[in-house]
Amino acid sequence: MLDTQLTSSLSYKLFRADQVRENEGQAAADSGCDMFTLMQRAGDVVFKQCLELMPNSDVYLVLVGQGNNAGDGYIAAINAKLAGKQVHLCAVEPERTLEGDAGKAQQRWLDSGGSINGFDAALLEKSDVVIDALLGTGINSYIRNEFADIIDAVNASSTPVVSVDVPSGLDANTGQSLGRCVQADITVTFVGIKPGLVTGAGKQSCGKLVYADLGIGKAFQALAKASATMLNIDHFKGMGPREINSHKGTYGRLLCIGGNRGTAGAIRLASEAALRSGAGMVRVYTHESSVVQVSAGRPELMVTDFNLEDALAWATCVVIGPGLGQDEWAEGTFETTMKHCQSQNKPVVIDADALNLLCQQSTAYTLSDSILTPHAGEAARLLGVSIDDVESDRFNYARQCSQRYHAVCVLKGAGTLIDNEKKTWVCRHGNPGMATAGSGDVLSGILGALLAQGVETDIAAKYGVVLHAKAGDDIAQLYGQRGMIASDLFDAVRALINH
Repeated sequence: MLDTQLTSSLSYKLFRADQVRENEGQAAADSGCDMFTLMQRAGDVVFKQCLELMPNSDVYLVLVGQGNNAGDGYIAAINAKLAGKQVHLCAVEPERTLEGDAGKAQQRWLDSGGSINGFDAALLEKSDVVIDALLGTGINSYIRNEFADIIDAVNASSTPVVSVDVPSGLDANTGQSLGRCVQADITVTFVGIKPGLVTGAGKQSCGKLVYADLGIGKAFQALAKASATMLNIDHFKGMGPREINSHKGTYGRLLCIGGNRGTAGAIRLASEAALRSGAGMVRVYTHESSVVQVSAGRPELMVTDFNLEDALAWATCVVIGPGLGQDEWAEGTFETTMKHCQSQNKPVVIDADALNLLCQQSTAYTLSDSILTPHAGEAARLLGVSIDDVESDRFNYARQCSQRYHAVCVLKGAGTLIDNEKKTWVCRHGNPGMATAGSGDVLSGILGALLAQGVETDIAAKYGVVLHAKAGDDIAQLYGQRGMIASDLFDAVRALINH
């Protein structure tokens, strides 16, 4: 049986921006330091990341706003100046004297001989690296024009960018761009990793995410409860060795349903992925016109186009949706399958067109062990909202989806989310090369195979998503992202699941 060994390390926990703001002062006090010391540590880390990103950089452009984020920027600027770098510091309001710890940092910059100027776009091309300390985690409304203009200029430039805590203009909790958002090469985030930095557009905007607890991580974790947890392959011990006297029936009987006229490939990918993920026996129920295409070259699959009721009775769990379609054949197949799984409490993975059929009759079925695998468009239809709504607050809509359908929701995309109505997890693996036809079908097959082998629904969803995404990373590392096709994942998944 699969087991998990989730680390308690703070670096895998996610905390909302307000949690960090409300608790970092007490955490600092409990750790024997004050808030200005944290600001100094933050500035130090930012400068070190600049050196790592551009080790031979001589000219720094530091962009600051008015809050504590600006204070971190001033400290980083001081570090760069002390290291002999040429530093240009530009403020949105250069004449403004800041207050509190940010004001203290500002004064130290002036005392070091530094000057504060207005923004000059020409400096971008003269600089080797940009430090983005314009806007922090406190913003939750659309940014003002003076910030937007600077962000536009930064994004239009080819100069590498290191963002302080969060790329300016990004909502740290949701990952939504607040009108404009810096596209960083590195984001150094402090005390707790914010949810908006690890999924959807926020993951893209952050570039490489670096976490620094500033020496107060343990104290902070004692005060705040994580809102979600990040997962990678190291969190799972794997499936373990098989019993010597086991047989094919020991590892489950999976029925994969789909493959309407012209879409045989989808259900073939799902069913073969299930075989490669360790399912003992895999049967496919498909449209009569797809039987030959599904079975060709893979004799291990048992393929049929009749007696769906018998096939359902045979199965210990079901995958439905890849290539299913939404015509009369699809609707009848879907209805028969869902009624059976509901009456028999049979685990089911619902994907692709089965999700589109489900949203048309969401109140008709209550399933105890189901995994839904929508992308943003399918999630939008399941919830009756727009795709933009889903992408602007992925954590919220993943939770809504799992609660409405009482299922584990796998919201696919950059930083795939897994939500079981109570907890949320985020997959750290995956890459844009996986944005290819059939990739989601392979995921469905993996999930079905894990359920067939007796893995609990929550763990199957988490482990399956991570396996799939890590397989994509392994293939990309070997051959590159471009040209990756869904069936490339089979061997990589098999290697990982046996590791």
